Amino acid sequence: MIITNFSKQRNEFKESKESKVLKAKPHWQGQNLSDTPVKGKDTKMRDPVPDSLIFNKLNRGRVAIFIDGLNLFHTALQLGIEIDYVKLLCHLTNGSRLLRAFFYTGVDISNEKQQGFLLWMRRNGYRVVAKDLVLAAENLKKSNLNVEIAVDMITLAPYYDTAVLVSGDGDLAYAVNAVSRMGVRVEVVSLQTTTSESLIDVADCFIDLDSIKAHIQKDSNLGYSYRTPSNSNL
Repeated sequence: MIITNFSKQRNEFKESKESKVLKAKPHWQGQNLSDTPVKGKDTKMRDPVPDSLIFNKLNRGRVAIFIDGLNLFHTALQLGIEIDYVKLLCHLTNGSRLLRAFFYTGVDISNEKQQGFLLWMRRNGYRVVAKDLVLAAENLKKSNLNVEIAVDMITLAPYYDTAVLVSGDGDLAYAVNAVSRMGVRVEVVSLQTTTSESLIDVADCFIDLDSIKAHIQKDSNLGYSYRTPSNSNL
């Protein structure tokens, strides 16, 4: 796995007594992993370092995961893999204390296969945030959950120390910058070739999905038996 680390200056701020009760000083702060001089045009890039080495050096504290489902789906298509969401959750948590893992997606209520998948996700560690698909141009159904992702990231920021954002959408850069100013470490996970530079610039750490696909793809000889609402006991 290849991880790109960034260093940035943060404005100092004073927390109120109330915010101190909600959230202590982030545990991950301490050793600066971005002190190594960098050569080349892009001053933000760092030499590839194994993910286990990076995570072992950091106490990530409480981790919250925010997954843009549609963005991840298209990324998986480009990589030619099918995501194993159990492996993905374990890999992104990496032994840290998981506060909550959100999965944001548009839904088609007439699609029983998708309904079964989302039911499985809810029962296997994910909090699903869904929005009905709407008909867009060229008869394509789309949904945008960037507002929901941003609101959840900012609202829950007092309760976690590290945010893992699985998305390459530059529209989320403002939200990432906002929680960063609150003292949260932000790791962005996406395909580097399709990730907005503005999002990479405000992240503390960027992880290229192409470099970890072997750890998160579904085994070809295994599969999940997603249950649809019609054949479940709910």
